[in-house]
Amino acid sequence: MMPKYEVVSRNMEVNQRLQEYAEKKLQKIERHLNEVEETRVEFSHNRSARNSAERYTAQITARVKGVLLRAEERSDDLFAAFDAALDKMMRQIERYKGRRYRGRGDGRSAAEVVPAPELEEVEEEETASPIVRRKKFILLPMTEDEAIEQMNLLGHDFFLFYNAETGQINVVYRRRDNTYGLIEPELG
Repeated sequence: MMPKYEVVSRNMEVNQRLQEYAEKKLQKIERHLNEVEETRVEFSHNRSARNSAERYTAQITARVKGVLLRAEERSDDLFAAFDAALDKMMRQIERYKGRRYRGRGDGRSAAEVVPAPELEEVEEEETASPIVRRKKFILLPMTEDEAIEQMNLLGHDFFLFYNAETGQINVVYRRRDNTYGLIEPELG
């Protein structure tokens, strides 16, 4: 399957040279991992950065069979930031490929074994709210170990997931002593 490349920017314009450079380099991801569904690159420019070495940011997000791989790097040069983010992404892909074949004996993920829950769309209202950014994403059924792996691949400290074993929405998080915790909410 040919992946879809999307190159977007914030606080700057992406010229044709940068667009072509990014798309050419993103083919490297496809060569190493042929199940990529979508790849998104976001370039941003922060004029007020305290450190000039963090003025440009390149973030690469790849969706691979329900798993998100994300890498972000900052630099004083946009091309250098992109190259560093791509190198980081390639390391994540190698880690993902190594872990993907371990785990469930038959090679299937929990998302393939357990039917996906029905999600309901909620209308957003335009109000003066302290929330400045909202995100929606699809919760795929997974085990606690798969949720920890996904959290580590994203580089986050917590991860919200649909627990395939209990049928509930849980949060796994990294503790200060590098162990993991699990939040199992109950209605009060």
